[in-house]
Amino acid sequence: MAQEKKKQKFFEVEIPIINKKTELYAYDQKELENKYIKYDLTRMMRGKGLLLTLKVKLKDGKLVSYPKKMVILPYFIRRVVKKGTNYVEDSFIAKTKDNEVILKPFLVTRRKVSRNIRKSLRNKCKEELLDYVKDKNSEALFEDLLKGQLQRNLSQKLKKIYPLSFCDIRILEMKNKD
Repeated sequence: MAQEKKKQKFFEVEIPIINKKTELYAYDQKELENKYIKYDLTRMMRGKGLLLTLKVKLKDGKLVSYPKKMVILPYFIRRVVKKGTNYVEDSFIAKTKDNEVILKPFLVTRRKVSRNIRKSLRNKCKEELLDYVKDKNSEALFEDLLKGQLQRNLSQKLKKIYPLSFCDIRILEMKNKD
């Protein structure tokens, strides 16, 4: 007796953080659970090269995806850093209410500055981000980053040390939570 051949079909996956839906191709919904989606947000963010990595979960018969990582693409970083400027990078782990996240801020000054100013920008940025993150959950942190609230607040605080032409989080990644 011949076995029945299974057919793949499209399943709708919700992305609540950006209020969009996408479709994934598989045999059944259970096969899509714990899969990762890479979603390019460049058009939504008006040219800012942003890549969002999401993890798919099966919840009440629906497929819902949650953010795991957000990365500013290298081509955008190269476009932002001009000749005659300095950039400041850092990398550290911060504790949120529900998880640990890896934060990599990226700052670009308007002109060339001394090492001492770059160091004070880096230290103040780390201090402010650790303070900002400790009372937020990871979902709210991703939303603030998408809306630009986090960057705006950080830029206002760092402006007192030296004015910046670009202030953003290059990489935001959830560390251990599934």
